[in-house]
Amino acid sequence: MDQKQESGVTNKTNQQLNKPNAEALLAWYDRHHRTLPWRVIPKDRSVGVVNDPYHVWMSEIMLQQTTVGAVKSYFEKFLTMWPTLSDLAAASEEDVLKAWAGLGYYSRARNLKKCADHVQLHHNGRFPDNAKALKELPGIGDYTSAAIASIAFDEEVPVVDGNIERIVSRLYHIEEALPKAKKPIKEKVAELTPSERPGDFAQGMMDLGASLCSPKKPACSLCPFSGTCEAEGIGDQERFPIKAPKKQKPTRYGAAFLIKRQEDGAIWLRQRPDKGLLASMSEVPSSDWFGKSAEKFELASALDHAPEGLEFRKLVGQVIHTFTHFHLVLDVYETTSTDSEPMNKGWWSEPQSLKDEALPTVFRKVVEMGLER
Repeated sequence: MDQKQESGVTNKTNQQLNKPNAEALLAWYDRHHRTLPWRVIPKDRSVGVVNDPYHVWMSEIMLQQTTVGAVKSYFEKFLTMWPTLSDLAAASEEDVLKAWAGLGYYSRARNLKKCADHVQLHHNGRFPDNAKALKELPGIGDYTSAAIASIAFDEEVPVVDGNIERIVSRLYHIEEALPKAKKPIKEKVAELTPSERPGDFAQGMMDLGASLCSPKKPACSLCPFSGTCEAEGIGDQERFPIKAPKKQKPTRYGAAFLIKRQEDGAIWLRQRPDKGLLASMSEVPSSDWFGKSAEKFELASALDHAPEGLEFRKLVGQVIHTFTHFHLVLDVYETTSTDSEPMNKGWWSEPQSLKDEALPTVFRKVVEMGLER
């Protein structure tokens, strides 16, 4: 860096920054907000239209660890099938899981159903209007309770998601690494959150993080907080938020056994246990998932877990899928059957019906691999 550049950085570092304020963010949100199917935009809010708590709740559950783009079609499908909370409460868990299939993190679908049942039974079908009470509902934690309370009921509570963590850690140059930084970040969000329009403020922060305040190459000159952001002041934006080193995910290995009905190519499915990962979802018969090396999980050991009385052949290739805490590698074995029930429990699903089954993504990959043959 030459002397002129160094002097410029020093001057900017030493200048007195104005404090961030909610009014600037709200003015930006009024002009640049995203239009989302679950959101009431500022123009409509200004004439008295309010956010539907059912819509806010459903969208927030779906958005946990999932992108807005992936959620939109599912949200619209769920509202078509179950327009109100009482409709969802009257649905079966099986139907909810089927509708959720492909969105991932299936405990959210089960909690969605449990929460609808609970609110219908214990709250006369109406969501509590504050974060403290909302947090007591099934499947609702700190973030989700605050988001619903803020957006649906305009409660003045700090709402902090990943986008907001990034914005605030930059605004205040928070040097602590996540997750330890969560506490000071939340304190700063509480200071920033206005008593007027706290829900719009929370959504504005989310939109800012999803657009201008991006992880890489943030558009600081267009940001409503430009000139008040400490990280911008020293040209150090991309370093925030600081994150603790990630632990390497382990890899587990297993086998999936694809049984096709000879006459029409239907696939034999069964239901997974009602507890544990992917609980109550559909699957093709499969082994447990082991932490052994790929070399040790060979044909002989895999077939020890195969359904009895059937001859399987190994397909070329593997299904690889990543869960939150581990990678999974599945060898796929295939056979055909003329039996009406090749196993004690399960059912045949014809190729045209597979799209409606509650198959998690990993087993959809298995089925697609088999159907390509």
